Amino acid sequence: MAMGILVGIFRLATGRADGFDRFDPTPQAFMTSLAPLLGLPIVGFLMMLANGLALTGLSDLLATCCAVLAPPVISHAVARAWGREAQWLRFAVAFNWCQWVIPMAVALVLLAAEVAIEAGLPIGVAAIGATCLLAGYGLWLHFFLARRGLGLPRGRAVLLVLAINVGTLLLAMGPRLLAYATAA
Repeated sequence: MAMGILVGIFRLATGRADGFDRFDPTPQAFMTSLAPLLGLPIVGFLMMLANGLALTGLSDLLATCCAVLAPPVISHAVARAWGREAQWLRFAVAFNWCQWVIPMAVALVLLAAEVAIEAGLPIGVAAIGATCLLAGYGLWLHFFLARRGLGLPRGRAVLLVLAINVGTLLLAMGPRLLAYATAA
């Protein structure tokens, strides 16, 4: 099973829609795909709690939970509204597992940026290039998953990607930004 998930992630991350076939559209598979996304932040919270940073740890944990749970909630509402609820569970399972591609992409892009900096590229240019490359890939991956996983036309896939990313940003960072704004 784990090898099938890894193959599915790799195939989807490289633009092959048959990667969806590696994911079961079941509630159990969905919960399994959420477990590591929520488990690591819980461990981080416990570590911060042990270091006497309970409030900061709890704040970070809640923001991370919002960031992890917002995409499936938003995408399910949109999928249902657009008559794609039958495809949603497989999409959501694949979406969750494919979130692990982003840190790997970060590592590869940072390695490439370091090589470019060593070859003489200014640090600022490398940083901007790396940021644009990572943002572009992340948005493309979400678009690909929405388009192929839910069978959406391009325009609707773009709208779903925007809804997921803007909604997640607002839910995860909004309270913190409001706290900073009112404290200043």
